[in-house]
Amino acid sequence: MYLIGAAHPHKTEAHVILERLIASGQRLVTDVEVLQEILHRYTAIDRREAIGPALQVTLDIVDEVVSIERAEVLRAAEIVQNRALMSARDAVHIAVMERHGIRSILSFDGDFDCWAGLDRIYRV
Repeated sequence: MYLIGAAHPHKTEAHVILERLIASGQRLVTDVEVLQEILHRYTAIDRREAIGPALQVTLDIVDEVVSIERAEVLRAAEIVQNRALMSARDAVHIAVMERHGIRSILSFDGDFDCWAGLDRIYRV
């Protein structure tokens, strides 16, 4: 959301990090929860006209959008039941990453730091 949303302290940093990842040939993957979050956010703030362009920019950036299946939802449930401070959305992302063997996440959310074996990319 920092990349495509309104002005925010992380917006420039997010752009720089993303440009660095693209320049290095890093394969970029997201999951459908990110796309759903775009729908949710722009609907909530009544900026529905921004949904299409925001989705398109996101889809143009990533190499793949992975689905969320039953197994990931069940795994996310396990994660949140065992980690009181883990959000459901973060747990879903972690479950998807586990399924696909993804070890790095571009996020300013420090909650991902508590997950062993996960490398959070958040600084230029």
